[in-house]
Amino acid sequence: MMIDDDALLFKDEAPEPGESRADGSIPQDRWKILIVDDEVDVHSVTTYMIKDMEYHNKKFEFLHAYSGQEARQILAGHHDIAVVLLDVVMETDDSGLQLVRYIREVLNNHTVRIVLRTGQPGKAPPAKVILEYDINDYREKTELTLERMLVTVISALRSYNFIVTLENNRKGLRKIIDASGDIFERQSLEKLGSGVLDQLTSILQLHEDALYSHSSGLAVSKIQGQSVVLAATGKFSQYVDQPIGEVKIALMRGALDQARSCPHGFYCESGKCAWYFKSQTGSENFLYFEIAKELDEDDRDLLELFFTNVSLAFDNLFLNRGIEESQKEIIYHMAEAMECRSDETGSHVRRVAEYVRLLALKYGLSEEEAEMFKLASTLHDLGKIGVPDAVLNKPGPLTPEEYQIIQAHVRQGHELLTNSGSPVIRTAARIILEHHERWDGRGYPRGLNGDEIHISSRIVSVADVFDALSNRRIYREAWSWEDVLTYFREQRGKHFDPRLVDILLASQEEFRRVWLQYSEVTGALSGVSSDMV
Repeated sequence: MMIDDDALLFKDEAPEPGESRADGSIPQDRWKILIVDDEVDVHSVTTYMIKDMEYHNKKFEFLHAYSGQEARQILAGHHDIAVVLLDVVMETDDSGLQLVRYIREVLNNHTVRIVLRTGQPGKAPPAKVILEYDINDYREKTELTLERMLVTVISALRSYNFIVTLENNRKGLRKIIDASGDIFERQSLEKLGSGVLDQLTSILQLHEDALYSHSSGLAVSKIQGQSVVLAATGKFSQYVDQPIGEVKIALMRGALDQARSCPHGFYCESGKCAWYFKSQTGSENFLYFEIAKELDEDDRDLLELFFTNVSLAFDNLFLNRGIEESQKEIIYHMAEAMECRSDETGSHVRRVAEYVRLLALKYGLSEEEAEMFKLASTLHDLGKIGVPDAVLNKPGPLTPEEYQIIQAHVRQGHELLTNSGSPVIRTAARIILEHHERWDGRGYPRGLNGDEIHISSRIVSVADVFDALSNRRIYREAWSWEDVLTYFREQRGKHFDPRLVDILLASQEEFRRVWLQYSEVTGALSGVSSDMV
């Protein structure tokens, strides 16, 4: 590049090697251009020629390196440099070419646009350099007039911007896919609402050095006729589990009202965003969040796609809940019908279900598993529906033949449910079949032992026997509390899983509270030893 006397006047204005700004910061709304050249004049002239230009309403911010080594340090600290204007010959004849390999192969940066500039073309023949090095343009310094310099830089920025847009869209779509998979696994409205807020942050933060995120947000759903805050972040955290009417923020209410009237239920202005969705079951759902920047078209497209999937997740959850509620209602009706055949069992089914949930959680199972086992356990005696009343309600000891009839109830109940496609019903079928098996292998019907018995069945076995002993039966009075616990100590590792017995003994006060709660409700205290209360 030819440098005249006027250009030399800018030599004193050139930054010191390694410096980019007085405070070291780089505005996020600038295009970063790295000038790498060992001649100070080249830095001055290049900066002077294009410093007042803009592309897509963004100005240029210049970084300066005077050797290949300085350039490596700057590149390692700035991952969003758009263009490198690179000299070939600096501390060595191929310093520039070695820096190209460092950028592409070591930093693995294939986004930045590299424009090779040389005053000694013989040191780096164009044909050889273009073929062997991943550069985007090659210019001799003597040909870079103001017009050509501007065309070269703008062309490089246009290419860089296109690549970054594609990469951000790819990352955004990947996050949409990952987020969608995550939210579809949510098993409750609360978890779904919390998951949506978490994934929203991930989607908006597409850049590692992004300075913005949604600082505050909340997810709302209508439950039993009232809109309740399911999950919240930031300044809204205090409103979790409260009615939306308790959130006294006018801007939020205005954004939600706007979202209701938008075609896709999505509204965002001045960093205040809202999404509204009405499920197929009629439930209304809201999402409100605040971010520290205006959304561009790409952000809006990604969010609309995300919210489309969120809508499907909410629909899926509400439909599943409807199915589950119907299943629960049917299961409880079946259990109650069985329980009515034996008046003296009181609330046996209900107590056993509560014991099962308590044991499952203390065993370390998840909330979802504990709830499933609790529901499935209500059917553990379903097979007794085929046992004659004379045998089922016999006040005295059973004959060997009558005992065989009783034992047959596990297979009969299992056969009634075994072909169901419902996970809860299949779990119930297994519990029915196995809950009379023993840890030592002396149970029935198959003589399973130890871990061969499914954990759900081992839990129900403990809960069932505990409740049977601690409550009155037609053929005997209730055992005292201490006698029940002594029996379990004696049968630890014999009839029952030793770990479950340890949990029962360590948590006996919690089991006593369940017993008292449901015994008092049903009036089943008659005939119970005084030390049971």
